Amino acid sequence: MNLYLTLKAIHIIAVISWMVGLLYLPRLFVYHVENNSPEASKVFKVMEKRLMKIIMNPAMIITWLTGLSVLWILGFNTIFSLWLSIKFLFVIILSGYHGFLSKCLKDFELDRNKRSSKFFRFINEIPTIILIIIVFLVIFKPA
Repeated sequence: MNLYLTLKAIHIIAVISWMVGLLYLPRLFVYHVENNSPEASKVFKVMEKRLMKIIMNPAMIITWLTGLSVLWILGFNTIFSLWLSIKFLFVIILSGYHGFLSKCLKDFELDRNKRSSKFFRFINEIPTIILIIIVFLVIFKPA
């Protein structure tokens, strides 16, 4: 089996899994804010924590490891191509966004969230916009 293609396939699967979490967790936060009874809050806390720990964190780690492995196979000098440099920047931004969601999760766990459902609806658009940019960069590879 071709190692490069295997890593690339795993990378794409991990990216899809990570994006699902980045899109779904803020939506859970919206529902959590809007349905904050003690019983509902307890259920949302479990769902949010499992999403982060079981899906999002492993998917992000696998995305990074396979992405860097593919880059290693291609040669690290390819990072100097414009499209890959921009893609790398947006992956770093997504990783920061992931960290921000992790902080929000901690706030919900400790019952100290101060943000509105409108805020979470708004930030839920960030990964979508970045995903669109990354897909166009990968497909068109601007020089």
